[in-house]
Amino acid sequence: MFKHCVSALVLTACSILPGKAQYTGNLDLIPRPAHITAGSGFFRMNAKGLIFPGKDFRQAAQLLQKMGTLPSDVKASPHQSAIIFKRANAAAIPHPDGYQISISPANVTIQARSEAGAINAALSLLQLSLLQPDPSLLPCANISDQPRFGYRGVHLDVSRNYFPTAYVKRFIDLMALYRMNTFHWHLTDGAGWRLEIKRYPELIRQAAWRTHGNWKEWWKNGDRRYSHEGDPNAYGGYYTQQEARDIVAYAAARGITVIPEIEMPGHSEEVLAIYPEFSCSGIPYKNSEFCLGNDSTFSFLQNVLDEVISIFPSKYIHIGGDEASTKAWKQCPKCQQRIQDEHLKDEKELQSYAIRRMEKFLLSRHRKLLGWDEILEGGLAPEATVMSWRGESGGIAAAREGHDVVMTPGSHCYFDSYQADPATQPEAISGYLPLEKVYSYEPVPRELNAAAAQHVLGAQANIWTEYIPHTNHLEYMVYPRLIALSEVVWSDTLYKNWDNFQQRLQSHYHLLQRLNVNYYRPSYVVNIHPEIDITQHQAAITFSSEQYKPTIRYTLDGKMPDKNSSLYTGRFTVSGSAIITAAIFQDTIMKGKPTVLAVDDHLALGKKVIYNRPYNEKYAAQKEATLVNGYRGSLTYGDGQWQGFLGDMDVTVDLEKVISLHNLSINFMQLTGPGVYIPAWVEVQLSDDGKNFRTVQQVNNDVPVSLSTLAFKDFKFDLKDQQARYIRVHARNEQRGFMFADEIIVY
Repeated sequence: MFKHCVSALVLTACSILPGKAQYTGNLDLIPRPAHITAGSGFFRMNAKGLIFPGKDFRQAAQLLQKMGTLPSDVKASPHQSAIIFKRANAAAIPHPDGYQISISPANVTIQARSEAGAINAALSLLQLSLLQPDPSLLPCANISDQPRFGYRGVHLDVSRNYFPTAYVKRFIDLMALYRMNTFHWHLTDGAGWRLEIKRYPELIRQAAWRTHGNWKEWWKNGDRRYSHEGDPNAYGGYYTQQEARDIVAYAAARGITVIPEIEMPGHSEEVLAIYPEFSCSGIPYKNSEFCLGNDSTFSFLQNVLDEVISIFPSKYIHIGGDEASTKAWKQCPKCQQRIQDEHLKDEKELQSYAIRRMEKFLLSRHRKLLGWDEILEGGLAPEATVMSWRGESGGIAAAREGHDVVMTPGSHCYFDSYQADPATQPEAISGYLPLEKVYSYEPVPRELNAAAAQHVLGAQANIWTEYIPHTNHLEYMVYPRLIALSEVVWSDTLYKNWDNFQQRLQSHYHLLQRLNVNYYRPSYVVNIHPEIDITQHQAAITFSSEQYKPTIRYTLDGKMPDKNSSLYTGRFTVSGSAIITAAIFQDTIMKGKPTVLAVDDHLALGKKVIYNRPYNEKYAAQKEATLVNGYRGSLTYGDGQWQGFLGDMDVTVDLEKVISLHNLSINFMQLTGPGVYIPAWVEVQLSDDGKNFRTVQQVNNDVPVSLSTLAFKDFKFDLKDQQARYIRVHARNEQRGFMFADEIIVY
């Protein structure tokens, strides 16, 4: 992939050679190196250059040659420029995967302790060349670097949508460029089986093909049928074992380990439609989970994994383990007998039994089991490693028990989420994950002590492809967010700086263009309140309503402003998520100090909220402070500012004294895919004593339930200058799902 893009590296002399004094190199490497010092002049790559790998680092040298840097068939000459690899000791390079690069006009010297370190150096050199206006000229510099985490992962789901072998290699090339070293290949799921298993040929003849190319259409189709290879309009594909081995070798040459995932015991509709004897019912198209009371199920899974192990040399084999329903097991005589025979407590322990059994099998093959955090339920297998996706709690629990963990919480690592306003973006599954939030992630939770923190292997980006049907869309969702995560998992926190990262990222937009990557370029448009319009970088605060001109006050200590806080005027640089009546920004004048801005006239700000009906504990957000804390939720209900209700929402705000009220507004969101709905109506009542309430107004919803894309409804009420101390807000939930409420704004 890179050979074509960086062919300038092997060209002979350019017609115009800039003088050393004139040449200004670009050193905007990402991830940020531990140490980098600019030198004077440049090293010229040309067709007469040489690579001297020494006796140890031939793989790294071959990587430079394969990616188009230098030819391998030029005979040595002591007068020619060269790239020289040298083995270093631990005193010179403490980290086993670290490296040093010294670029002078005469030579490039790479020092490393291991082949992995030499490959990291080679990839840094390649990125450095791609950052230059003329990739054949490398700016002189000294670079020393090492990774923070040993596991730097990227997950790709090829079940929902199949991506051909040639593209998987391009995907790996781009990963390698940013020093991500683990490719988690999600090969099987209900939408399609993607790996040839010779013992079970129907897995690729039928289970790899479905009736609809569009996953959404197939999913909504009640039958969700599979096709046969060669059927008209059959959608799908698979990787032969030889193709998979080729991808494994291709990745290994770039320092990347490929971890296969074979889903069990859930997400297995495609297997059980073709081999129903491994299901509880024995009926095709009825079950999604393997029957765990049937020994033939385990024979099947072990036979499959034996072939998988023969293809993938990775230490880990991922077995999924997520989102399995217990319904069929509860009704299955074989599963219930297994629970009784093994003295298990319930179906959760039955799943744990299955996981432990598969772990014992993998250990017998000298491999380790890796699974999503649901494998904790019912008891964790003795040597299992946990991938924590439902927040960080699973990873924290596993690390405290002495298990290794990979952090991949949906809040920061799910790149199938929207990265901007959904109205401006291709359809995504849900959620909101802007670039800055990815960059803000810290993989080691504060709750862990030093011993437990050692079990955090690193972090991983996850890309699920229900709504990502083609490669252009895939790259749009991945880049530049993966670039941000690469710095999170590679660079020491000492060097973590959002403003500096943004500056370097500008150079990488040009690099991505050079490689024809269809990336998303973030814009920074922020809305704080319907009556406040703040747009673009360094935009002035303006007011669009003549009747409502609130005073903006700010603090520098992160606390909410009060009437004695400083008045804010002037301009600022937007950084962070939009908020309804308060926002944290990095101000250019305030030199990056945390700044909280607020609108004085928000009368309910910080007041007591009485819950006549409880919020849902799973989405408690900021608990009793949520609805009046001055912060507006972003584009995802998982951001800690949207409060969830499974039934009606019924709350009373105590304003502490009887005052004159003018207007009230409250925002709700809708995303029907995961079952989030706008209320049918919202009613506001007022009271002086908290006992006797009078209805002011009821506003009905006009957003249809049939709308599948993310939508918001701001319910606005004219309180007609009435006097009251208590405000009761009642939102009616007429759907079998969640309602998520934002700030109650009163002025």
